[in-house]
Amino acid sequence: MNKPNLISGIQPTGRLHIGNYLGALKNFVELQNSGKYQCYFFIADLHALTENPDPKELNKNITGLASDFLAAGLDQKKSVIFQQSQIHAHTELAWILNTITPMGELERMTQFKDKSKRQMDNVNAGLFDYPVLMAADILIYDAEHVPTGDDQDQHLELTRTVARKFNARFGTTFKEPKNIHTVAPRVMDLRVPGKKMSKSDPTGCLFIDDSPEEIKNKIMSATTDSYAGVQYDKFSRPGMSNLLEIYSALSDKKIQDIVNSFDGKGYGEFKKSLAETISDYFADFRKKKKSLLAKPYTLNPILNSGSKKAAARASAKIKEVKKRVGLI
Repeated sequence: MNKPNLISGIQPTGRLHIGNYLGALKNFVELQNSGKYQCYFFIADLHALTENPDPKELNKNITGLASDFLAAGLDQKKSVIFQQSQIHAHTELAWILNTITPMGELERMTQFKDKSKRQMDNVNAGLFDYPVLMAADILIYDAEHVPTGDDQDQHLELTRTVARKFNARFGTTFKEPKNIHTVAPRVMDLRVPGKKMSKSDPTGCLFIDDSPEEIKNKIMSATTDSYAGVQYDKFSRPGMSNLLEIYSALSDKKIQDIVNSFDGKGYGEFKKSLAETISDYFADFRKKKKSLLAKPYTLNPILNSGSKKAAARASAKIKEVKKRVGLI
């Protein structure tokens, strides 16, 4: 019996932080190892172009993200790991889907509005059309499941809408994918816990390849509050609550159990324990990533092999689509 296809990708925009890991990569590995799905995981380098990256930096980030995938536990023997730009069918399908996607649907995308505010000097057409390429990424593989966070729900709903429109006009061609919500905390900035953690502000960002010393320094200087003791209260104690959520996610301990274990103890002792927990959790990851980046020439064959497998599937689908719309 064939397993249902599952797909997701990450943009190569720099080092991954702990929010990226808990919100996506950790879940990728768990979904892969569940044995329930045929998994496709890709480096979304075409999407990354919307941020106008430096070419050398983008190329470096692609290699870095490939090493992150493998060091975290993605396995080319269990999953198809590939590079988006190597599969021409993605952009071919995106153009075809563009012709049936109403402008109004794209104009209401909240992520476009948010990103437009953040990069006001680079509000490009690719940024606006991003959800259509995302739809193509998913539909080209007949994916039935897509792991998403809340911020991607709107894009996935557009994917289903576009699939329905295409099927209604040209005959049943695409499956309507369902989301698999990642159960992960919304990791906030270590210095300013009122905003989401972002690699654009390194001082409040905990990268998963940070050294033990860097982890300790960032955690020890993380914002808490003026209250006494370790307690969880997201409204009045957002800084402490953020640290507790990170601790819980990486230790598999319930937040209240962690709180209880530090009863009568100060912030210093709690932060020291948290820093050690984070450092120990990513110790194997750091070792594997360092080894992979020491031999970067071993990464390209893995991406090329995965891309070849993905291309075979995507090529068959785009041929079917072209027949449906009358191109062949």
